[in-house]
Amino acid sequence: MCDHMKKDLQIRLAEDFRRRHRRKPLLLLANVWDPISARIVEAAGYDAVATTSGGLAWALGYRDGEETPWGEVVAATARVVRTVRVPVTADIEAGYGDTPQQVSQSVRDIIGAGAVGVNLEDGTHDAANPMRGIDEAAARIRAAREAAQAEGVPVVINARIDLYLKRIGTEATRFAETVRRGKAYLAAGADCLFPFGLVDLGVASELVHALAAPINLVGRAGMPPVADIEAAGVARVSVASGLTLATMSAIQGMAEELRTSGRFDVLASAMKRDDAQRLFAPRPEQTQVTP
Repeated sequence: MCDHMKKDLQIRLAEDFRRRHRRKPLLLLANVWDPISARIVEAAGYDAVATTSGGLAWALGYRDGEETPWGEVVAATARVVRTVRVPVTADIEAGYGDTPQQVSQSVRDIIGAGAVGVNLEDGTHDAANPMRGIDEAAARIRAAREAAQAEGVPVVINARIDLYLKRIGTEATRFAETVRRGKAYLAAGADCLFPFGLVDLGVASELVHALAAPINLVGRAGMPPVADIEAAGVARVSVASGLTLATMSAIQGMAEELRTSGRFDVLASAMKRDDAQRLFAPRPEQTQVTP
């Protein structure tokens, strides 16, 4: 496929991904970290693929928290994009840059890898200053939107708000500040708001009404089912590093059992080698997006 056709396809995928935030059913994302996890998720029938910064970092041999070299993040994202046909949205944490200009370049790079969406978070790793100022965070989102416009790809910007994750303020002030930040981020060019760590569906429903915009929640063990989350008005649910950690836990358990028991029954699996091979069988080039 020539570069022009690839760009046209990427634009159509971005537009399709954007539409999925505005219609039912709720957009459910099982976050992936490499080509095999991406193909498994796509083959299971998901509408889109989202990467997880944690899973991707661990798969590449680094800790989460922007410790993975940016070039490796971009290359890993490109491998996921190459593997699937559905839209791919990339978790680029806080944008891999100290300034809006650096965030802009990161967004250009990830668009170059084929992504049609990004997560951008407003939290920091500084315990003394755990949140970026609202103006600074909005400026970074604005830079991301301008970068996407310059590249000609209408990427979906999922603006992560970390107040609930970091338990800043009281319940009342946390909600009010989330609304204030959400409105500022939407004005700066965000498409979806991601109050990371929020689990109360009543509060989530209030946020939906207060912001009149798509809201993304994290799905965790113990959360209400998707149908209940959709009924609360939430547009999107992702699982962050949940699928990665569950997979790592399974590998850890099997490895320990094999070492201690010396028995190979632990390796019994429903997926066989031929099944894995079929996931990567050649497919005709994609030239259109399903409405």
